[in-house]
Order: sequence, then C-alpha cells, then structure tokens
Amino acid sequence: MGLLDRFFRVVRASLNDALNGAEDPEKLLEQTTADMQENLLQLRQAVAVAIATQKRNERQCEQANAQAREFYNRAQSALVKGNEPLAREALNRRQSYLETAQALGGQLQQQKDTVKQLKANMRTLETKIAQARTQKDMYIARARSAKASQKLNEMMTQVNQGAFDQIEDKILSMEAKAAAAAELNDLGQDALEKKFSALESGRDPNQNPVDAEIAAMKARLKLPEG
Repeated sequence: MGLLDRFFRVVRASLNDALNGAEDPEKLLEQTTADMQENLLQLRQAVAVAIATQKRNERQCEQANAQAREFYNRAQSALVKGNEPLAREALNRRQSYLETAQALGGQLQQQKDTVKQLKANMRTLETKIAQARTQKDMYIARARSAKASQKLNEMMTQVNQGAFDQIEDKILSMEAKAAAAAELNDLGQDALEKKFSALESGRDPNQNPVDAEIAAMKARLKLPEG
C-alpha cells in the first residue's frame, strides 16, 4: 500500500499545483485519470507476471517432490535386491530433490504473499479510479459552469452602458411628445365642445365671456343694449 499512497500523494500535489496556476483544470483532470488508468494497466501486468511466476514455482516444486519420491522408491528397490551402494546413491539424489523442493516451497510462499498484496492493491486502485472518474465529471461540470459565468461577466462588463442611456433618453422623449400631443388634442376637443354649447344656447361662440355676461345682466335689468 506504500506505493499506492505515494502515487496518490503525487497526483494530489500535481492537481493542486495546476489548479493554483494557469493550467486548464478540465485537461488536468482528464490527464490525471488517464495516468491512473495507465498505472492500473501496469499493475495488472505486474499481477499477471507474479501469478505466472507463482504457477511456475508450483510446477517446479511438484516436480522436485515427484523426483524425490521416485528416487526413494528406487532406493528401496535397490536395497531389496541387495545393492546397498546403489540404494545410498538413490537416497542422495532424493535428498537433493527434497532440498530443491524445500527452497522452491519457501519462494512459493513469498510469491503467494506478493500476488495477494498486488491483487489487493489492484482492487484498491480500481476503486480509486472509479471514485476519481465520478469526481472528475463533477469537477469538470463545475469548471465549465465557472467558465461560462466568467465569460458572461466579461461580456456584461464590455457592454457600453452609455448606449443604453441614449436609448432610454430617446424613449423618454418619445413618451413626452406623445403625452403633449394627447394633451393638445384634449384641449382642442374642449374648445370645440364650448363653441357648440354656445351655439346651442344662442350665444355667439366667438363672443368674449365678459361681454356675454354684461349682455345677460342688461337683459335681466332691462337696460338698453349698447
């Protein structure tokens, strides 16, 4: 696990350095997961080599034990037939095979432990890669959102506020002109209504209001006109 711990420390350090610098976080995350995948491939190859070595040691150990059994049987056969020197020679050969089998057995146990550790490391790395891919997708989405927000803010700061002010002034001017025209129209309609009202009452619509009032007072007082 020490090798994996060192690997992840290096990955984290590289990630922090890049995020603090000018490197594109999305490219960095893609490269980091690609590097982890490459390390997983190398670890799988190492596991395959270790398993192959274990199988070879197992076969060699079995062969040595088989030879030891074979020469033990030959020693017995020679001794039964009265050939003790040949029996001793066979037992010496058997002892050699037993020592070889014992040495291979020790190597085999070490190899089994190595394979077990490599498999555990491989499973750990596979889990880490799965987690890294999930986090990568999340961080990439956040990075893209941040880029979009930054770009939008830059666009907003580049907008000429003076142009909006000019447009607003033009709209206000148009609204004022429209209101003035409406007011003049209302005034024109009021004057016209007054003329028709005077006409209907028998008064001269163009007569001064004061003159009209004087004429009315003279009529009530029965004073002569003029």
